[in-house]
Amino acid sequence: MGQIDYQIFHVINEWGRSVSSLNPVMRILAERAFYLFFAGLLVYWFTRKENNRRMVVESVVSAVIGLGISWVIGHLFYRNRPFVAHSVLQLIPHPANASFPSDHSIGAFAIAAIFVIYRRREGVIWLILAACIAFSRVWTGVHYPFDVLGGALIGIIVSVGGHYLAVRFKFASRLFKAGLGWYEKYESKILPRPVNKEDQLPAGK
Repeated sequence: MGQIDYQIFHVINEWGRSVSSLNPVMRILAERAFYLFFAGLLVYWFTRKENNRRMVVESVVSAVIGLGISWVIGHLFYRNRPFVAHSVLQLIPHPANASFPSDHSIGAFAIAAIFVIYRRREGVIWLILAACIAFSRVWTGVHYPFDVLGGALIGIIVSVGGHYLAVRFKFASRLFKAGLGWYEKYESKILPRPVNKEDQLPAGK
């Protein structure tokens, strides 16, 4: 299995030499594109719609749980980075820590999976972005293919499982509503909602 993983990695990583014109794009995807997920979370949150805020909370919780699982796996089944074990084309700097599973893939796919559940059409775009990030991590020489595939699988399973539990158990819904109500009480003092002009019309008009 490890040999197959390396062979696939080698093919993808060598594209960095044969199609070097794409290297700047892959560097951006590997290092910067994940920040788009943070931006997306903020935008959805400040739409101030309850469903979007529920989506954001589930996304963040799923990503945190996924990264916690990654930390445990990384210590129990430590795997060297490709640039430690082999001579590779490394296009971005990275510490020589555990390679499996990919934290970038876990975070991106955990968030994207929740987005798909709540906002299917937009969610597909986020899933494509997550896949591009995962692919770029192999291209740039910091992960093996199975690292990013494993990370994607963990992220999706955690998100789908977490959403199922959140829907099934009423306690989670009540806890969310209580927390959101507390937050919105203070938010309204800092960021008052815009007044609807129709609400200002005299009665009967």
